[in-house]
Amino acid sequence: MQEERILRSEDDTIEFAKELAPKLKKGDVLALYGELGTGKTFFTQQLCKFLGVRENVSSPSYVLMNEYIGNYNIYHLDLYRLDAAEEVLELGLYDLFKDAITIIEWPEIADGMLPENTIHIYFEFIDQNRKVRISK
Repeated sequence: MQEERILRSEDDTIEFAKELAPKLKKGDVLALYGELGTGKTFFTQQLCKFLGVRENVSSPSYVLMNEYIGNYNIYHLDLYRLDAAEEVLELGLYDLFKDAITIIEWPEIADGMLPENTIHIYFEFIDQNRKVRISK
């Protein structure tokens, strides 16, 4: 399944997160692709809000992983700074998939390790807007 949409504003991104949140369940993995500034972290912040997270959601760029508790346990990873697949394994990636929703920014280094049911979301700039492509 593949879907595309144009996000013309932050409100469009919020609406996208609001629509996706009720479709997610424990064990789901979201892989977020896109250049710096395409909205991956903002989308994650909004998605977590709709998944019941009350605390501030921030980018895990320097800590690699943040854990949040909402309607589900949520793991938010940023793999941008990792150089090797072995480093991904050291994070205990496979253990995260079992009982939580896992959101991974910059997932390229872990692509071969992600479950088949991973929801791949690609963010890209299109003029002043952003295009998002969802692939399952």
